This record gives sequence, C-alpha cells and structure tokens, in this order.
Amino acid sequence: MLRYRALAWITGVWLLLLVAEVVARYGFDVGGFTWVGVAHGWIYFIYLIMTVDLSIRARWSIGKLIITAIAGTIPFLSFYFEHIRTKDVKEQFQL
Repeated sequence: MLRYRALAWITGVWLLLLVAEVVARYGFDVGGFTWVGVAHGWIYFIYLIMTVDLSIRARWSIGKLIITAIAGTIPFLSFYFEHIRTKDVKEQFQL
C-alpha cells in the first residue's frame, strides 16, 4: 500500500506541475517546459501499475479500480482518493 500512496502523491504533484506548465505555455507564451508532460506521463504509468497491484491485493471491483486510476488525471483528486482508498484498505484488513 505504501507504493500506491507514494505514487498517488507523486502523480498529483506532477499533475499540478503539468497544469502550471500548460497555463504558462498557452496563457503566457512561456516555453521550454515540455519535459514536464513526458515526466508526468511516465509517473502516471507507474501509478497505474501500483493501482492495479493494490486492487488485486485488496480485491477491489473493476469499477473501484477504474475510478481510482482515473483519479490520477484530475488535479487534486489523486490526493483525495489516496486518503479514501488507504482508509478503506486499513479498515478492510485491520491495519
């Protein structure tokens, strides 16, 4: 679960950086930060792997897995879902 939690936070931070990069590029015509999108893409991919891993171990439904995976694409939502899913898993397994 620690891997999922860490990747949820890292993905959320990089998504916020990506939003700032898009605003800077299209709102203020500032370039040179295209690597942020690439980095976020790779980090999100690792987040997906950790989410699937946790969902298999915790025996989540496919809907719960998909919603949790999508949470990494909406700013601030990965932080919220990390909190909710951690609480659920801790209750489920009495951790």
